[in-house]
Amino acid sequence: MPLPKDVQFVTFDCYGSLIDWEAGVYDAFQKEADRDGFTIDRDAMLPRFIEVQREIQRGSYELYAEVLRRTAVRVAEELGWQLEPSRANFLPNSVPYWQPFRETNAQLERFSKKYEIGVLSNIDDKLLGATRRHFRVDFDLVVTAQQVRSYKPDPAHFKECARRIGGKKGWLHIASDYETDVAPCLKMNVPVIWVNRKGEKLEGRKAPSATVKNLRDAAKRLGAGG
Repeated sequence: MPLPKDVQFVTFDCYGSLIDWEAGVYDAFQKEADRDGFTIDRDAMLPRFIEVQREIQRGSYELYAEVLRRTAVRVAEELGWQLEPSRANFLPNSVPYWQPFRETNAQLERFSKKYEIGVLSNIDDKLLGATRRHFRVDFDLVVTAQQVRSYKPDPAHFKECARRIGGKKGWLHIASDYETDVAPCLKMNVPVIWVNRKGEKLEGRKAPSATVKNLRDAAKRLGAGG
């Protein structure tokens, strides 16, 4: 699916695309584990975090803060760190401190001058509100998991976005996670730019409309760069 020539509305995934959630999660785990003299292996923790979180999200809907608490306890146990469930709030409490990528605010400002912009995120409204304080722009549209009571890659976020903007014409999505964002966009025939920060291979997966290394390159592809 080629990049459209008449882009009017650009939406973003938040965590991984605009916010460096991996650094935020690792720092939160290690800070709490330090209390017990336990060292977190980042390379072991992050893949398990992703898998456990997605398994929990595939169950019946619950707020993302609760998903984080449950994920923290299970991942800690797998790593050999006996974390009492009563301490699991450390992870949702850390979300307001997760930082944007260095490029994020400058590029969002460029996008916002040329397009309406939105964010589609697997989070709850309260935690996203804390994250939005890091951004220098406001969004014209926000769809959270709490609003649609569903987690991507289920299509509810994308269907709700299409409903609010009056269809898919002129809409482009930008995201870093292939499974949660790129794949469902392609299924819905929504043009999508993959921010492939880690240089992942497609390995038989359907190609997005464009693949870039960062948000700056995405802005350049759309003529919004500077």
